Amino acid sequence: MLDLEFNLKTFFVNRVASALVAVAWAALLGACAPQADSSHSRISVYSTAYLTDDNQVVYAVNSGAHPKPTPKPSLEWTWTGDGVLGTPSLTIDLGSQTATFFKGEQPVGKSPVSTGREGFGTPTGSFKITQKNKNHASNLYGDFVDGEGNVVKANVALGRDKCPAGARFRGASMPYFMRIHGAVGMHAGYLPGYPASHGCIRMPRGAAQRFFENAPVGMPVRVVH
Repeated sequence: MLDLEFNLKTFFVNRVASALVAVAWAALLGACAPQADSSHSRISVYSTAYLTDDNQVVYAVNSGAHPKPTPKPSLEWTWTGDGVLGTPSLTIDLGSQTATFFKGEQPVGKSPVSTGREGFGTPTGSFKITQKNKNHASNLYGDFVDGEGNVVKANVALGRDKCPAGARFRGASMPYFMRIHGAVGMHAGYLPGYPASHGCIRMPRGAAQRFFENAPVGMPVRVVH
């Protein structure tokens, strides 16, 4: 009887030990196996994007690459404000990544946006439009380009990145720019579907133009979570 109990205990101990060894090996192999880099597909988004006159987006995929045309994402926006009376205002919702244009209490326009990514968050609070510029270009962020306009180094910041010999700085294009706080403003730009800017509020070009045309200097703008 004692021998039977001893054999059963030995059997179960060996089974448990084997299971533990298998789990340990699986964890070790999983840790050593190559892992997919989920950020790799988004690297190009962080390069500076430009909008051409024919409404195409071009941007440099890598620091040494030439700008490559990229199809404009299909992004729906709405406007029903023509002829509607009421004091204009705008609400930017960082959580839903949307902008809603009001006349009085009535929402008359809605657009997807792309706001500041991690480390460059768009500030929240109540602001006003302090400046409008249809053909604005950033004096902080852009690319270093050669004499022919080819990108030498993409997505640079003046004062942070060293300009290569023979290159010059080209500010990122920000059509229909409406400044609300410091360097932060709303403008037409590339929307990848998530926060990706240096703090500005990017909108599809059509929405940016319509909002620009209906937003006077001094118009209230709320940025909320």
